[in-house]
Amino acid sequence: MTIEECLDLEKERLEINKKHLENGVKFIDIKTAYIGSEVKIGAGTVIYPCVTMEGRVIIGTDCVIGQNTRIEDSTIGDRTNIQSSVITESSVGSDTKIGPFAYLRPNSTIGSHCKVGDFVEVKNSSMGDGAKASHLTYIGDSDVGKDVNLGCGVVFVNYDGKNKHRSVIGDGAFIGCNTNIISPVTVEEGSYVAAGSTVTKNVPKGSLYVARAKDKIIEGWVERRGLLNKNK
Repeated sequence: MTIEECLDLEKERLEINKKHLENGVKFIDIKTAYIGSEVKIGAGTVIYPCVTMEGRVIIGTDCVIGQNTRIEDSTIGDRTNIQSSVITESSVGSDTKIGPFAYLRPNSTIGSHCKVGDFVEVKNSSMGDGAKASHLTYIGDSDVGKDVNLGCGVVFVNYDGKNKHRSVIGDGAFIGCNTNIISPVTVEEGSYVAAGSTVTKNVPKGSLYVARAKDKIIEGWVERRGLLNKNK
């Protein structure tokens, strides 16, 4: 690409941004936002530096699109806050918080008043209104109901090496930290899964599921092994 072609593209990009500015969109730095020609952005939305929007993107009103966010062929509701995240071929409701460092892969649907926090990945899955996955969680090929809480380190084990499988988490369920959901399973409405469990069977409504190895304490082991001084 020649210098002249680069300058023409930069001019075209700036003109797109100016039109959004005239329609009530706010830019922290209008020269550093990369917005495609098909993108629609509601009034009052704030665009931070180094944001990229490509394809058919619709952003609602009064949103915050934080620095280093990339959105492609996706729809975002009103008053949603997205920080340093990637969203592709997905939809996000209103009053939802995404990121920082979240990844919504194609065919993901996130409801309103949800939280998809840091280092959370969602693929071909849905999260109902009010559902939360605050950090370090993988949701693959699954349907998570309304007001579900997914603790830190929850993994939906959706692939058996040959086929993908789908799991369902009912409304109001609570999934404790470091839990593996071995798909396909269903955790019914209002159930609790204890932290550190591996779920391999369906969990009935309102039940507590616990699956942990029995703990064992061997007293005096460090001293007998001659390791006591090494730990000082």
